[in-house]
Amino acid sequence: MVKADVAWLSISTILVLLMVAPGLALFYGGLVRSKNVLSVLMQVLVTFSLAVVLWFIYGYSLAFTEGNAFFGGFSKVFLGGMFDPVTGNFALSGTVPELSFVAFQATFAGITCALIVGAFAERARFSAVLLFTVLWFTFAYIPVAHMVWFASETAPGLIMSWGALDFAGGTVVHINAGIAGLVGAYVIGKRIGYGKEAMSPHNLPMTLIGAALLWVGWFGFNAGSALQANNTASLAFINTLVATAGAVLAWVLTEWVLKGKPSMLGAASGAVAGLVGITPGAGLVGPVGALVIGLVCGAVCVWGVNGLKRALGADDSLDVFGVHGVGGIVGALLTGVFNATWLGGPGLLVDGAITSAPILGAVWVQLKAILLTIVWTGVVSVVAYKIVDTLIGLRVTEEEEREGLDISSHGESAYHS
Repeated sequence: MVKADVAWLSISTILVLLMVAPGLALFYGGLVRSKNVLSVLMQVLVTFSLAVVLWFIYGYSLAFTEGNAFFGGFSKVFLGGMFDPVTGNFALSGTVPELSFVAFQATFAGITCALIVGAFAERARFSAVLLFTVLWFTFAYIPVAHMVWFASETAPGLIMSWGALDFAGGTVVHINAGIAGLVGAYVIGKRIGYGKEAMSPHNLPMTLIGAALLWVGWFGFNAGSALQANNTASLAFINTLVATAGAVLAWVLTEWVLKGKPSMLGAASGAVAGLVGITPGAGLVGPVGALVIGLVCGAVCVWGVNGLKRALGADDSLDVFGVHGVGGIVGALLTGVFNATWLGGPGLLVDGAITSAPILGAVWVQLKAILLTIVWTGVVSVVAYKIVDTLIGLRVTEEEEREGLDISSHGESAYHS
């Protein structure tokens, strides 16, 4: 066990927790109307907590133990066999106790589930959100995490066996959540008055605070994914800083040109787009590649939340797909490009030597991983939403929606006159 690695991974886990509550909660909370802010805060906090508990019970075991190409096994349910408090023996995962790795990965599972709720904000039944989270976590998040991240000489995850690159969750977290959110927006339907009534964010300073906390926490998300206090963590750290700053500028400039005025909401959204875009390549590209990824994601995601959103015709309330889905796809593809050593990337370690895969081949592998993730989570999401709708109903009544979910679902109000 290396104490510096334990300390860094512990801090990184805390930073990812910061991303969720308060980060994501405030970011989403500021974007909805004032009558629904508490409902979004609740959904983010409780879905995250639910996923963490499920991760402890069976999620980690199914994602990170030997099994087949899609799922692991049940050998570590309830974290069995990882430690003996009597003897003080703790199983190791690399240079850290496996319990530290479990906790770090639990926050990833939790934030992925929490991200989805932004797509159907302001109209989903709270109990439906929780039941959907259980189903989607079990049959979408766990297998995608296993396929992408489980390494084994005998039975690696399917996408891992292809050689696809996902340093910190471009496919596992962002594309996975983005597609689930988009499907949910279609299945649940548009908000009452969508396209006819003003649905402006009620508190943009809250959204900026949330975005800033996301940026701070994302250093744990990305640099922590090195799982050690080492050179790769340093590379992921600087890449997270550079790509995000580049994306803020790209979004603001693109919006300025297209709409005549740069907006604070655009700047905050650009930061998130850059963070999403660099996630799959954080420790796998060089700083110049990271800057390019940030610039491209910032500009492309403007289209994702405007032109693409109109073309898709879904009421993705808080642009989960437009930012996380689109940014994740762009970032994953560009990771295949900028991993190359001749473009400033670190390349890949193969049989003790650094090598660069041909860029077209690397991008093709990335594309296969993206497509499989889209299809897998798309199908699981449709089935899960339909099951929930049949059992308890996905959507609140029209009267409850007009009143606002804060009062109708939780009996509370964020603001008092």
